[in-house]
Amino acid sequence: MTAPNLILLGPPGAGKGTHAEYLEKKMGLAHISTGDILRQAVAEVTELGKKAQQYMDAGQLVPDELVIELAKERLAKPDCARGWLLDGFPRTVAQAQALTKFMAEVKIPAPLVINMVISDEEVIGRLSGRRMCRGCPTIFNVERDDIDVGDSCPVCGGEIYIRTDDQPAAVKERLQVYKRQTEPVIEYYGQRGQLVTVDVEGEQADVARCLLVAATGGEMSDE
Repeated sequence: MTAPNLILLGPPGAGKGTHAEYLEKKMGLAHISTGDILRQAVAEVTELGKKAQQYMDAGQLVPDELVIELAKERLAKPDCARGWLLDGFPRTVAQAQALTKFMAEVKIPAPLVINMVISDEEVIGRLSGRRMCRGCPTIFNVERDDIDVGDSCPVCGGEIYIRTDDQPAAVKERLQVYKRQTEPVIEYYGQRGQLVTVDVEGEQADVARCLLVAATGGEMSDE
């Protein structure tokens, strides 16, 4: 089977990054996130990367038009020829429309869009229970790891803290922003017949299997 092109949509806390890495390995896809696109362009000092750096250095959001051009630049790289997975892009209908136009122009097969569905309550529970370490990139959970703010990291001894945007009130605001931006994107792809929906509130292994089935049409097993 030829690996498809995939887009993962889902709110913060849905597990897009974790499941994207799983699908990347199982299907041999190039996993591309918005952050990766920006970091790579900046690191390679491309003309678009220089422009993006100016906005980032000023603490401003990179405009839609520039993000679209960066995405096109990334999708043209050789590793994307075997299939790719976009995580965190497109975020707006304008970005989705520009991506559709670009893919039609260069004859890239249309992507399958997987909408990862999860309740607001589950998202708030997941993110408000998340704890970070100031000394290393390890991520913890209050209940699972029996660790909380002010404790020492069992990995490196660093201080455990909670991100400002993981506070319950901030998580609710992030959800509202996501819905305003992305629900029209979901509708856009639904109208084009490219959308499938997967409930991601179950056990991680079960969710991963469901996502793999959705991504491949049942042509690959999880063994």
